[in-house]
Formats: sequence, C-alpha cells, structure tokens
Amino acid sequence: MVEEGALLWEPTPDITKDAKVTRYMEWLGRPIDYQGLWQWSVDSPEEFWTSVWDYFDVVGERGDGPVISGTMPGAEWFTGATLNYAENALRRAAAEPGRLAVVFRDEAGARRTLTLGELAAEVARVRTGLAALGVGRGDRVAAYAPNTPETLVAFLATASLGAIWSSCSPDFGAPSVIDRFTQIEPKVLLAVDGYDYSGRRFDRSGVVADIAAKLPTLAARVRLPSPAGAAAEPGGGGGAGPRVLDWAELRADDGPLAFERVGFGHPLWILYSSGTTGLPKPIVHGHGGVVLEHLKALSFHQDLGPDDLFFWYTTTGWMMWNYLIGGLLVGSAVLLYDGSAAHPATDALWRVAAEEGVTYFGTGAPYIIASMKAGVEPAGLERLRGLGSTGSPLPPEGFAWVHEKLPRVQLGSFSGGTDVCTGFVGAVPLLPVRAGVIPCRCLGAKVESFDPSGEPVVGEVGELVLTVPLPSMPVMFWNDPDGSRYRESYFADYPGVWRHGDWIKILPDGGCVIYGRSDSTLNRGGVRMGTSEFYRVVERFEEIADSLVIDTGQLGQEGRLLLYVTMAEGAQLTGDLVARLRAALRTELSPRHVPDEITQVPGIPRTLSGKKLEVPVRKILLGTPVEKAANPDAMANPEVLAHFTPES
Repeated sequence: MVEEGALLWEPTPDITKDAKVTRYMEWLGRPIDYQGLWQWSVDSPEEFWTSVWDYFDVVGERGDGPVISGTMPGAEWFTGATLNYAENALRRAAAEPGRLAVVFRDEAGARRTLTLGELAAEVARVRTGLAALGVGRGDRVAAYAPNTPETLVAFLATASLGAIWSSCSPDFGAPSVIDRFTQIEPKVLLAVDGYDYSGRRFDRSGVVADIAAKLPTLAARVRLPSPAGAAAEPGGGGGAGPRVLDWAELRADDGPLAFERVGFGHPLWILYSSGTTGLPKPIVHGHGGVVLEHLKALSFHQDLGPDDLFFWYTTTGWMMWNYLIGGLLVGSAVLLYDGSAAHPATDALWRVAAEEGVTYFGTGAPYIIASMKAGVEPAGLERLRGLGSTGSPLPPEGFAWVHEKLPRVQLGSFSGGTDVCTGFVGAVPLLPVRAGVIPCRCLGAKVESFDPSGEPVVGEVGELVLTVPLPSMPVMFWNDPDGSRYRESYFADYPGVWRHGDWIKILPDGGCVIYGRSDSTLNRGGVRMGTSEFYRVVERFEEIADSLVIDTGQLGQEGRLLLYVTMAEGAQLTGDLVARLRAALRTELSPRHVPDEITQVPGIPRTLSGKKLEVPVRKILLGTPVEKAANPDAMANPEVLAHFTPES
C-alpha cells in the first residue's frame, strides 16, 4: 500500500525556470512563489484577471467598465468588453498558416491533420454555410457528433457567428439527447449516422431521425461524415421538415473568416449536468469567462504553449472536450481521438500518444487504474512532460504507478466540473507531486473546506466551496429566467458561497485531497468518509475490476453498508476473498466500514462520462423505482441497474 503524501516527483531547476507560470510571475514583478501568487489571485481578483487579459493580449476590446460588479450568484465580469472565442483560438492562423493545429486519430488507425491555415479556411467555409442557413447571433447549433476535426470546425464556425454551441456524443440514446436539445431549441442539427467503438459499427441513423423529429425549431439538419473522413451520402432536401444537407454542401462556398465580437458574458456553449434524474441542467458559459479561464489553466497549470501537442481522451459529451480544444487558445496543437480507450488493447491510448509525440496526455482516473491492473508498460513517450487525471479521485497507488513507469513526467490530478468547465484544484509545474494529493488550489479559485457550521477548516474533511467568483461560472441556466434553478444548484446551503458537492481536505501547505461526492458520503456511527477512500482499499485487490459502495442510512437512522463488486476476468468472489476484503477494510478504514453485504454484479453503473452512479443506486435501494432514480439513456451501461433493486 502506498502511503498518502509520499513524495514522487519534484521540479528540477530548469523546469521551474522554464515554466510558463514563472514567466508570468516575472512579468508581474512578483517573487517566484506559487502560494503567494495564489493568495494574491484570490485576494485581488480584479487585478489578477485583468493581468490575465493583458498578459495573453486577449483579442477584443476590454472596455472601461468594472472588472467585477456584484457578488455571487449574480457577479458580472468586464462590463463593456467585447471579444470572440473563435477569433482568439485562430489568432495565429494568418501569421503562421503552416503550423500544425489538429491531429486526428481513431481506434482503427486512421489519421488526418490540419494546419492553422487549413483549419481557418475550413471554419470560414462552414461559417458561410451556417450563415446561409440563417444562423446568427444567439441562435443555437446542436451537434450529435464524434470527436473529429469536422466537429471542431463546426464549433468554431458557430462561435465566430456569435451563435451558441451544444453537443452530445453519438453514444447517447435518443431520449437523453432529446432531453437536452429540446430545452435549447436549436436552429441547426449536425449529426453523424453512425460511429465505431471497440471494433464495432453502430448505426445511429434511426436515432438521428428520432431526435430531429422532436426539434420543431430546426431549419436544417447537416449529415456529418464518418469519423474516418468518408463523405456522408447526399441527404437531399425535399419533403416536409427541415432541410437536409451533407457536410460537403454546407462547406461548398468560400467566404470570409470574420468574427462577431460579443459581450464578455454572451453565451458560447451550453453544457449539461449528468442528467441521471430529471431533465439535465443546461449550463451556459460565456465567451469571455471561458477564454480567460482556459488561457490561465492551460498555460499556468498544464504548462502548454505553441510547442506542444495536447491530448485528452474524451467525447463531445464531456466537458473535457471543451477543455481540450482550448489548447488552440494557447497556441498548442490538439490531438482528437475517436473510439475506445482500450481497443484493441488496454494500452491503445499510450500507443497513440507515443506515435504522435504528445507532450501532455490527459485521461480519466479509471483508465490509469485499468492500465495499472493490466500491467501496461508505457513506452516511446520521450516528448511527454505532463499526464493529467480527472473524472474521479485517483488513489495514491495510481499516482505511484504513473511515477514508477514515467518518472520524468509530472502527474497532474485535477478536480473541477462541468459547472465551470475547468479545475478548481490541480497541479502546477512549480510544486512537487505527492501520492494521493492534488498539489494546489488553482489560480483565481478561492477553494475552501467548510465544516458543518459553515466555517473554513484546514487539515479536516469538509464541503468544497468557493468564496470568490470565477469568470467561468455559468452566466445562467437556459430557460431559468429568474435564476432560481441556478441559485438552488449551488447557493442554497451557504448564501453567497458556491457549494460544489465534493468532500475536500485542504492541507496546511495548500495541497488538497478530494474524497468524492458529499451527497454519497459513508456515515457509519458518526464517522463520515468519502467513497474514494473505500474504493482505494477494495480496488487494490487484483481480483476486483470495479466496485460500488452504498450507505443506506438516513437522517437519524443507521442503514446498511453494501459493497458491490465486478470481478476481473477469470476471478470469482470466493469466501476467502470476502474475508480478505473485510479484513482490509477493518484494518485500513475502521471496523464501522466493514460492509454488511458484499455482492458480485456484472457491472457498476456509470454515466456516459464514466462517473459511478452512487446516488441513484442509493435511491433505488431505498425504494425509488429504477426508471425514476436514473435515466438509462444518460448511462453507459443501463442494463446493470436491475442488479441493484432491493429484491434482486
């Protein structure tokens, strides 16, 4: 077992000297001291965020209004400023048209590239096509699309017009997509008729037809080409309903690369909560907040710039796609990957990263754990400087495995959310990496840990809150005219303070440990514990592929502690294994955290973005019907839910 806090990596003097955050501090005239910089960034947010605009020379007009006016939840930023995300992403195209901008790979080995000049030309053509369909400022463009260059081009073209983007991955079921897109009433739907995953072809033409039929506001539907680049069949356009055209027709005409500059808070895209129950929350982010936040995060925390190739394994249905394409803002080339992370083998992503010379590789914590358990030996990664992990807490053993296999590489575990499209806590090149510990609170993010009385604590587990606004907080929820749904989501518990819903411990040196969702806490005999600590013990067993722990206790009433396990290939849940699991949990956690039952199930329910469905399963176990507890179309594996009903 790896000791939490064990030192694994330290920056060399050269890393510190060359770090982009060091250059920023030199530009500010400040000492090279990350904790001092963070404190200034949260104590003086007006000065900090103004400096970010100036340091990166954001393209736009800053205006002469206040940097921040009002307080959470109604804080407004840079009143009077105008800018456009796409203009900032493509700002280098005219001067450096031959610079690499996009690399595309898929699981079958297909490869395509775009230079900055080619990307800008494609955006101009698609912009012209969208404008001809009547798309303009404030209109919504929805995409049911894989992670391909065409999807990126369509987004940038949409943003350039001041229109609003929203996307779902093609593995989403029709009801889940309809729940999202009907709320925002799109004018254009871009959709692919099928996708490939784990060596299989999935036809989605019927799903696309169902989605389009439920969107009466559509003026047009665009058929995207398949991920490998083959043209879609001509769609025609006769008959009732929206016009149907293919991608080639949309981009058929030349046009100028122009940008509609909009207000700082003008909607850029609409993301969604996981939507496991009820309608997903349509979370709206603005052009300015995303530009400033991603410039800060990708440059100062991920240390990315024009010499980098940035890769994060994601789909278009997860906020990490929006974060990945932000690499263009700092001049990095971005690697888009479509397909399974583990096809034809678990090392698939590592091989792609090696073949392409990736310098920063991001993935979900489950992929790192799966690689560790599969005995993967990453090789050929000489250019790799950073490895990002997010989506769920990475246990200390995962940290140690990365630094054993890739000792020169800085592991950056990040935690944040769709709500802000960034991380609250993460890594920075100036600070060491310790097992299980996230090195710092991110610049501008005044993260605190609140005890039950709402007081900040250090060295204790508490609620993760933000007590100073961030520019990338939602500008609103769509269809929430009085802001009540927005306020209830984040500000109901602590007026004027953002409650995120995670357990966090902030260490005296500024490091952080995330313990999972605070609404799925294990509370045994008054001892509260995040589920990540439990999974760390259970999933260390080679026989266990995945697990889910549920505490059925309710207010004032002790419940049962139930552990569900999915076995590794060839393993069985034997009496001996059950005994060893119980002994390990008793010793490493506490006698109170020994499960009342350990049950083998064929799979652990997860969202489409890979998060364990602890809260919905708890509701099911307490009697909520499956169909009301979780939306199967928002799940990666809805068929496993039946194994968690009380009578099963």
